[in-house]
Amino acid sequence: MQAVVHDAYGSPDRLALRTIARPRPGVHDVLIRVQAAALHIGDALAIRGKPLPVRLVTGLFRPTSGVPGFDVAGVVEEIGASVTRFAPGDAVFGASGGTCAEYALAPEARLAPKPGNLTFEQAAAVPTSALAALHGLRDAAGLQRGQTVLINGAAGGVGTFAIQIAKAMGASVTGVCSTANVDLVRSLGADAVIDYTRKDFTRGHHFDVVFDNVENRSLSEDRRALTARGTLVLNSGSEGKDGPLLQTLGRLLWPLALSPFVRHNLRRYLSTPNAADLAVLAELLEWGAIRPVIDGIFALRDAAAALRHIETGHTRGKVVIRVV
Repeated sequence: MQAVVHDAYGSPDRLALRTIARPRPGVHDVLIRVQAAALHIGDALAIRGKPLPVRLVTGLFRPTSGVPGFDVAGVVEEIGASVTRFAPGDAVFGASGGTCAEYALAPEARLAPKPGNLTFEQAAAVPTSALAALHGLRDAAGLQRGQTVLINGAAGGVGTFAIQIAKAMGASVTGVCSTANVDLVRSLGADAVIDYTRKDFTRGHHFDVVFDNVENRSLSEDRRALTARGTLVLNSGSEGKDGPLLQTLGRLLWPLALSPFVRHNLRRYLSTPNAADLAVLAELLEWGAIRPVIDGIFALRDAAAALRHIETGHTRGKVVIRVV
């Protein structure tokens, strides 16, 4: 099969389109003929191997899997012996690994039937970012109907879904974005929009929940935007800051260490793809309560260009790779 591959950490320019062996499904796996994949900043960090904690997952000295991509939408080609929910020919979407390829393996537990009202490109744009939004708001923040939520990075992959999911949960939503994205954020249902080039979102307003997908402000500044007992959810430091390992770990862990000693609830979280929550998203998509925002669609051979675009930090929604 054809796949985009990198053998060493470094620039996305190391990626090359090559012929490699098609994967074979294990007993719980589904082999998918990939129609579309999607990329995000996590793929860029995995390719560069920075910041260093990334290598705890991707391989200490060299990539253990040289094919980027976590999001997938496609058609089931083959199933493992214990797979019961899918059959060859089914259209599916979900989370996998190595999805920038003609075929990809995914555990059955990380897939769901593709919503019928979405194209494969639209479906590929959903899984990891929409799940991160759902898990951040519903699980980490415990968002309740009638609460106020501020979303920093509202025009990005997670942010565009977070606006819509928060509205579907009955919250009042304020989005933070640049001037160029104000109309987009408003069109997704935000009740108010703050243009960060003109106004400091950490001053003058207080929110029950601050969902920070950028982490470009200090912890004290983020807390300044909270109500007295509000919740701050920090989404993984998507700026991709690098530095000494202990410094990086300290930045990630300090809010969690501080939280028991302050009135605010300071949270980080891990978003683990699962079939049940993909089904929740599929239902919202079929109702029209949420929709994916696609910044651009690239050919498989142009995956490096797609990643360079993501690294600019100015994408609107998701970047999709069309494989077929």
